[in-house]
Amino acid sequence: MVEAVRDAGVVVTGAGGGIGAALARRFAAEGARVVVNDLDAGKAKAVAEEIGGTAVPGDASRIVDAARDALGGTVDVYCANAGVAFEDGDLTALDERTWETSWDVNLMAHVRAAHALLPGWLERGAGRFVSTVSAAGLLTMIGAPSYSVTKHGAYAFAEWLSLTYRHRGVKVHAICPQGVRTDMLAATGSAGDLVLRPTAIEPEAVADALLKGIEEDRFLILPHPEVAGFYRTRAGEPERWLATMNHLQQKWEAAR
Repeated sequence: MVEAVRDAGVVVTGAGGGIGAALARRFAAEGARVVVNDLDAGKAKAVAEEIGGTAVPGDASRIVDAARDALGGTVDVYCANAGVAFEDGDLTALDERTWETSWDVNLMAHVRAAHALLPGWLERGAGRFVSTVSAAGLLTMIGAPSYSVTKHGAYAFAEWLSLTYRHRGVKVHAICPQGVRTDMLAATGSAGDLVLRPTAIEPEAVADALLKGIEEDRFLILPHPEVAGFYRTRAGEPERWLATMNHLQQKWEAAR
């Protein structure tokens, strides 16, 4: 058991399936009291009933007050997991609505939740914010400009939260997996088939990685350990990194 989450009040957004459902199940198994959020009320209710949690459906960026009430007044752990992905193709295929949706769900929902949670956390000197980012937030994903850019934003926001508030008791974790066998992987289309599907893992492996990261008090959670090497190459050898990614881009274009 991970002592840090035993009897904690935990909120998981986008928990009607995929990574979110796996996180909710794992937190419940660790003895936490879990609020299950999803836009799909039926899915949220089904997972909540399965784990003995409480369903609070609705827009992930606006459920902090309702979730807090459901947990008896205190949110100890908030998992900003809800996200959207589109196979945009290239910049010419994008419209403003796609960008607006991606910004709102993948980044601004995290900002709004943290804004609502921080006053209480800072007052009592404790709180934990978990951001489901993606390896795309550290690297970049071909064929998905809106996803890549907004996930970079989500990672930057999690990093900022951590460096700003860690000395005041707020702990932050950024989960950055590559492919995970969820509906979102299917939404990445042929680019995901090329880049992500060959090494895709189950959602439960992501939950295992997070709980281990919480136990070890680590900010960056890499369910695919090889991402660390890719990240080092991107930072230290950007021309090599860009050339490699462009090769993948050309391979993808040739196969379409």
